[in-house]
Amino acid sequence: MKKVVVAMDSFKGCLSSAEVEKAAEEGIKKVCPDCDVILIPIADGGEGILEISVEATHGTYREVFANDPLMRQRKTCYGISGDGETALIEMAAVNGLPLLMESERNPMLTTTFGTGELILDALEYGCRKFIIGIGGSATNDAGLGMLQALGIRLFDVNGNILGVGGKVMRQVATIDCSSLHPALKDSHFTIACDVCNSFCGPQGAAYIFARQKGANSAMIEELDAGMYLLSKVIESVTGKIITHVPGAGAAGGLGGAFLAFLNAELKSGIDLLFQMLNFAERIRGADLIITGEGRIDRQSIMGKVPSGVLQEARKQSIPVVAVVGSVKDSELLRQIGFQGIFSILSAPMSLEKAMEPDMAKSNISQTVAQVISLAECFQTPKNEWSIDEKF
Repeated sequence: MKKVVVAMDSFKGCLSSAEVEKAAEEGIKKVCPDCDVILIPIADGGEGILEISVEATHGTYREVFANDPLMRQRKTCYGISGDGETALIEMAAVNGLPLLMESERNPMLTTTFGTGELILDALEYGCRKFIIGIGGSATNDAGLGMLQALGIRLFDVNGNILGVGGKVMRQVATIDCSSLHPALKDSHFTIACDVCNSFCGPQGAAYIFARQKGANSAMIEELDAGMYLLSKVIESVTGKIITHVPGAGAAGGLGGAFLAFLNAELKSGIDLLFQMLNFAERIRGADLIITGEGRIDRQSIMGKVPSGVLQEARKQSIPVVAVVGSVKDSELLRQIGFQGIFSILSAPMSLEKAMEPDMAKSNISQTVAQVISLAECFQTPKNEWSIDEKF
């Protein structure tokens, strides 16, 4: 093989996108030392989008203190593009699920307040353009915390000011926008998200995603009811109906808050990064593209990295294989066009063992080497095979 592109998402909780791709490159080079390997770290709007967008725009990092999902101050960062005009924010860096221990996960309590603090700092710094990835959240507060950090105040029916967390949504009777930061009216927000779920309802934020954030069935019903009631208050304040807008349910309704109050544009995270990375040009002429993520299943078809890479590759008739931690719905995924889907688990082992970074790197490298060896076999004319290659 002359040119192989590796465009993989992170293996969440285990390896970053760049680490996964470096391990894959080692596997390629074992079989094809002279192959031109193009590494394109990529994300779908969640974990990893900050690092990728900062690198793509030749930007820098700005360290700040902000509140985590449970309103605890922590050191975090966001990016400033190379031209100094655009703030590059990954909400998961300050309000993401991995920041909480499993016992702390409770979307009735968690808040997006810290995300608003990052926006506020960027406004004070002078940024008026924002690219914000909102995947991987620990929250289901409909973005109220973010809005509160930016100056909005929430009141119940008795005129009492409300606090933070998903629990306050159904208590909101009045939304006071008079103290919203004045620079926001001159700002433009592009929101990268990896899901197209509605704000509330059976396919909404609470019913689809709240359980993985720590909610039980009773909480899910309460959160969804709160989002429905809140959507009516939002409509009365802004005139905007966000209930069934695709993507409004992203990050527990944070997408809807951006739409309603900040006139944001919601975009597929993967498509936005493809544009930033000049992806179509960089893959041109490739013999093979290797993509993947920690777990691949039918949800991967809906805006995730592997399906996005596959769609771009098919425009140029480049074959794509997926190298992943675990596989589900493999037949469906094969039908949409992957040439092959390969799990890196070659032997029985516990999840904890499989997610050890060194083990994962070794498994990725070995699996990719096998994929490339097989691909080389089919590219080599039979009359060039040696006895050793046959047997």
